[in-house]
Amino acid sequence: MKLASLKHRRDGKLIIVSRDLRQAVDASDIAKTLQDALDDWDTLSPLLRARYDALNADHVSGRFTFDPFACASPLPRAFQWADGSAYVNHVELVRKARGATMPESFWTDPLMYQGMSDKFLGPREDIALCDEAWGCDFEAEVAVITDDVPMAVSPQDASQHIKLLMLVNDVSLRNLIPSELAKGFGFFQSKPASAFSPVAVTPDELTEHWQDNKIHLPLEVNLNGDQFGAPDAGVDMTFDFSELVAHAAKSRHLGSGTIIGSGTVSNLDRSKGSCCIAERRMLEILDLGAPQTPFLLYGDRVSIEMHDKEGRSIFGKIEQEVVSYG
Repeated sequence: MKLASLKHRRDGKLIIVSRDLRQAVDASDIAKTLQDALDDWDTLSPLLRARYDALNADHVSGRFTFDPFACASPLPRAFQWADGSAYVNHVELVRKARGATMPESFWTDPLMYQGMSDKFLGPREDIALCDEAWGCDFEAEVAVITDDVPMAVSPQDASQHIKLLMLVNDVSLRNLIPSELAKGFGFFQSKPASAFSPVAVTPDELTEHWQDNKIHLPLEVNLNGDQFGAPDAGVDMTFDFSELVAHAAKSRHLGSGTIIGSGTVSNLDRSKGSCCIAERRMLEILDLGAPQTPFLLYGDRVSIEMHDKEGRSIFGKIEQEVVSYG
């Protein structure tokens, strides 16, 4: 099943999107918003799925052309957005870039921070930047949305609470990070609003590519029309999504609509490219002695997308331009 939210007030208007992302149909009579659907998922998801099946079979009235430009994030805002760092190889490289060593515990205990969730960027919404000197970077990731998750859930049981998946551009302001983390209290100003894919999908839409609570497909990133990277999201993922959900719920309940990100997708195979500029810059330092790739400048465009083995877009495309704020 594929779900999206049209721009409408703060929380959007729920629609169902066809498997090929061409058609959509209103679902607000079943649940006004995606958050409403998640709050009563066991009751409402069968009704949504029945309409989804009818849409794909051309047996539903009121169909209209799906337009990602009309979409907000599937959850335009969320009660909780927690981003992990499941690709530890990426963490190691980025920490090297700012002269920080990596404790061995990072390989056994996931990193996670709580991000801005009161307003997400839509999939085609500009990245407004006050100052290019802040070092704006994209971070291409995968994320899951949960229903209610009990505190202290095991990784084995956590997987049943994963209801939907999305793609993410976790925007980072790299040059604000070092001084902020030096205070010992985590990210805040260096992590502005993230953007999510037009569509959120249930795990079964990924068919055999959803295994071991990971998506085994390349995550494709383009910068100004050129491929920047396409690492496989299922390779070199140290912590799978069930482990990330369980980690987040260690000492607290997670409410329905909680979003948990994978962190920047990264492969040890460097031929696959990178999903963020900071990683490429670190590799350039290691290979060439100095970074060559600049951080994002006004007018730069980034896109993030995932295709199945037949070349069909699964989540739709995140496509954004960096613009000056003010």
